[in-house]
Amino acid sequence: MSEVEKRHVVTLEINGVRRNAEVEPRKLLVHLIREDFGLTGTHVGCDTSQCGACTVELDGQAIKSCTVLAVMADGASITTIEGVSPVASRLDAVQTAFHEHHALQCGFCTPGMVMSVRQLLRDHPDANEDDIRHGIAGNICRCTGYHNIVRAVESLVAKD
Repeated sequence: MSEVEKRHVVTLEINGVRRNAEVEPRKLLVHLIREDFGLTGTHVGCDTSQCGACTVELDGQAIKSCTVLAVMADGASITTIEGVSPVASRLDAVQTAFHEHHALQCGFCTPGMVMSVRQLLRDHPDANEDDIRHGIAGNICRCTGYHNIVRAVESLVAKD
């Protein structure tokens, strides 16, 4: 068996649950999340890190999971869109703001957008419109035109 074909066991905490998986060295984190763990809220949009649909939190930092090999996440803590709310039947603050401000249409980009906005608010709790637009620039939405997404984030800044 060649070095490339060897499989590696990765252990990580995903949405608060410790999980193990045997993976090929070239498997992307996004595919581990979706295929091995069945957490399909993390979307594969472009496979080139342009769209942001695959955004998750890795050790508390928003990252595009199509740019990270699963073996690189060994030992890490990962939060996906399924793990943002402490109670599965309730939305977190960002999800609620998106709902209240009609900041989604088809919903494909929404999970990645929510994860990016969470990072934006951690980094810039007093974000203005320019900060918000810059903060979500790594996420492509083909449906909304971003106006309501920006308004949703502004509503969260105004609450603080």
